[in-house]
Amino acid sequence: MGDRVSEPEQRRVDPDVDLAVPADRSELAAHPAAVLAAVSAGGVLGALARAGLSAALPHDPAGFPWPTFAVNLSGCLLIGVLMAVLAGRTGSSALTRPFLGVGVLGGYTTFATHAVEARQLAATGAATTAMAYLVATLTGALLAVWVGYTATERLSRTAPGEPGKPEHRPVDG
Repeated sequence: MGDRVSEPEQRRVDPDVDLAVPADRSELAAHPAAVLAAVSAGGVLGALARAGLSAALPHDPAGFPWPTFAVNLSGCLLIGVLMAVLAGRTGSSALTRPFLGVGVLGGYTTFATHAVEARQLAATGAATTAMAYLVATLTGALLAVWVGYTATERLSRTAPGEPGKPEHRPVDG
């Protein structure tokens, strides 16, 4: 019965933490204020990065919003990478995922702006572009997470020098 999680613990963890997996419960060890501070600090950094990219790459309001599209897909790719790295690690800080995943990458990606831009495109008569943007972003985001996770997981399985993992050796000829 030691693996059971109390009801108060279940309520204070965000829904992407699998409480059935003991390693996923490491965030429970962190004080809620520390988690909030980590998410907030990360969110500021992510939002600043996104704002900087948006300012550096302006786009025509009547055209396809390439800057937001690129931000969302690159952020999703990095979320996949981060989740694969964290899944393969034990002993990482309880604040790593809240800071990097929820904070930095959550602040960096902007699906609210994605929805507003799609609405603006439709309102200006570019309904086809709006629909293409909606579909391309959602499909691309899911694919980017999968690619980031899968590639990182495969690369980490073949990393040389790690116990239990195959090491690449040159063939003698």
